[in-house]
Amino acid sequence: MKSATTQSAPTAALLAADRQAALALTPVSRETLERLDRFVALLYEWQARMNLVAASTLPTIWTRHVADSLQLVDLAPQARIWADIGSGAGFPGLMIACALARTGVASPAATVHLVESNQKKAAFLREAVRVTGAPAIVHAMRAERFVAAPPQPIEIVTARALAPLSDLLALLAPLMEKGAKALLPKGQDVAVELTKASKCWNIEMSLVASKTSEAARIAVVTSAQRIDNIR
Repeated sequence: MKSATTQSAPTAALLAADRQAALALTPVSRETLERLDRFVALLYEWQARMNLVAASTLPTIWTRHVADSLQLVDLAPQARIWADIGSGAGFPGLMIACALARTGVASPAATVHLVESNQKKAAFLREAVRVTGAPAIVHAMRAERFVAAPPQPIEIVTARALAPLSDLLALLAPLMEKGAKALLPKGQDVAVELTKASKCWNIEMSLVASKTSEAARIAVVTSAQRIDNIR
């Protein structure tokens, strides 16, 4: 695996070990792994110029970010049209696109819409899409604008480390009203967020244990309707 030229040997060794651990959690095809390797190398290159991810997470980028993103694919294996709101450095949206890419012409086409309002991060995402060849489209715009008029019907919408659950439901409501299901990775405070959200929303959802963190959960939201006349 290629690494950024600025990496020291110990960091490269740690990264390789983390890569192996991540692949054990979320196995992928050889073609997908090649895309992911190109992505990680590009992220390290751009990280030297701009803050894409927290520096403390770089040695565990494969488990902390890549595998954490890839696990969402198994929760909607038949979905082909995804939207990732607040994509940032490409987690989870671009990782999902790498996994959904198919070389065979018989496979149904997949598209992942990456929505990111930060222009610098959107520029990185465009380059990452080019380098990986993933079936993704970058939308450099505010999330509210995208959800109000998506370019095609969205089957699955994701958002990682973007906002509390109640705020996310309000943001994603236009997509969910049109049939989209939401996959929302959450940390150890998910129970608190759910309690707060339940005061404002009637929610049909389940919590799935994360493969990458014992404390984390993935909120699988199939329906959310705002409660009228909230005091």
